[in-house]
Amino acid sequence: MSGFDASTYFSNNQGNTSMLPNIAVAVSGGGYRACLNGGGAIQAFDSREDNSTAAGHLGGLLQSATYLAGLSGGGWLVGSIFVNNFTTISGLLNNDNSSSLWEFGNSIFEGPATGGLQLFDTTEYFNTIYDDVQGKANAGGFNTSITDYWGRALSFQLVDATDGGPDYTWSSTAQQEFFTNGQSPMPILVTDGRAPGELLISGNTTVYEFNPWELGSFDPTTYGFVPLEFLGSNFSNGVLPSDQQCVRGFDNVGYVMGTSSSLFNTFLLEINTTSISSAFKTVLTKFLNNVSEGNNDIAGYTPNPFLGFHNSTSDVAQAPTLTLVDGGEDLQNIPLHPLIQPVRAVDVIFAVDSSADTTYHWPNGTSLVATYERSLNTSGIANGTVFPSVPDTNTFINLGLNTHPTFFGCNASNLTGPAPLVVYLPNSPYVYYSNVSTFDPSYNTSERNAIVANGLAVASMANGTVDPQWPVCVGCAILSRSLGRTNTAVPDACVQCFSRYCWNGTVNSTQPLEYDPVVSLAAINVQNAAGRAAGLDVLGWAFVALLTAWALL
Repeated sequence: MSGFDASTYFSNNQGNTSMLPNIAVAVSGGGYRACLNGGGAIQAFDSREDNSTAAGHLGGLLQSATYLAGLSGGGWLVGSIFVNNFTTISGLLNNDNSSSLWEFGNSIFEGPATGGLQLFDTTEYFNTIYDDVQGKANAGGFNTSITDYWGRALSFQLVDATDGGPDYTWSSTAQQEFFTNGQSPMPILVTDGRAPGELLISGNTTVYEFNPWELGSFDPTTYGFVPLEFLGSNFSNGVLPSDQQCVRGFDNVGYVMGTSSSLFNTFLLEINTTSISSAFKTVLTKFLNNVSEGNNDIAGYTPNPFLGFHNSTSDVAQAPTLTLVDGGEDLQNIPLHPLIQPVRAVDVIFAVDSSADTTYHWPNGTSLVATYERSLNTSGIANGTVFPSVPDTNTFINLGLNTHPTFFGCNASNLTGPAPLVVYLPNSPYVYYSNVSTFDPSYNTSERNAIVANGLAVASMANGTVDPQWPVCVGCAILSRSLGRTNTAVPDACVQCFSRYCWNGTVNSTQPLEYDPVVSLAAINVQNAAGRAAGLDVLGWAFVALLTAWALL
């Protein structure tokens, strides 16, 4: 960066780390689309990837980050990276068919083609999942739900271990050498609270997080954390009674990832918009209603770890079960909530948005709007958090803010309190139409790799070929809040970057035309890509629902 000596700047402030930049990355939900598109961004940010630190590239941003948050499909990405020893995206993609890791050609409804259970062993695959879930039920009389089966099935694709690593726990991350040595960010998975029988999730819902040490929430409706390693223990008023034993192993990685991606009640809400036959729709709706009435479409945490805790303010203190669902159901599909907490003092968030907000499954800023509106909520749910101003979703499309990176919150003096600068990285077709449906269950290797490649191109602006100054501008975004704290003049290069990428407050709220972008660079040719018919998507989910019903019998 011309006009700025980064080495001297960091050397002069190394005695007070609070003056230095605090970086976070957030990866949105959106099924496999989010997992793979987000994977491309992480690949661009990872210094261990080939050529990632060359001129124009962004390698090292991941290693510099303090936090990496994900939810739903983005949570699959974060979970898969960390449970597999903080591996690289290339490591997940290139397993030489020696395991089922990231092999999405066989859908989750079929079972893996490699790694012990073969394609023709679908029955064995489901029997294995069933036996694992029954093992949980029999171990201590724990309640089970659809999410138990869903999480175990996910693990076969996301965890490089025999039978998807049924003994792997999320809390074990805290003991891994790469984490204790500070070689990785702190992983966070996000989930929403939901009352039994409730379908619509409001912006006031309690947002929970799983980090390597704890499950809990900063929201005033819970405002507490429980040691994750001992989840499943019979806590009361925040302590474990002397006559109770500690439980370990409840925080199975599949169950945690499944909790953050439990889409079943969302599917129920959307079923009437699909193109499946009315007869099948009636049958499936009846089945899913029965599931919902039995509260099996949520992830149930019994005993409730927050039982009797903050009785006067908590909305779960009297509930025997803590019920959690997909982290994006409150429309905050980018996991920004844990990263805007004042105690974490994050300076900049790289927000990778793979949401399917539009007709053709592209993002339009809905998630940013939801987080901004929640920060203004007069109910007190925001609990002191501040978020930069963002425009309405029509403006995102009319001004093209969903087609390229945009910075929000550039002028910290305009904010009502400390808040990070947000670097918005929306999914857009640079080299491939990565707008696959959230509910597509399978992808061949060619399409999988193309979606990852497009995600890398979005985050890096094609390794600086779209804008050679993009790496400099990323550096300016990282430094922005730190420069303010140290009263350092903003370099001329950053002034130019902020002029180019910061949202200037312009609004155009008129109804936009249907958003249907085209590939902007040389397109990747993919053979035999997955079908995109809505009816096929629904039938895939119907299949898993019916198989789950079989397992629950």
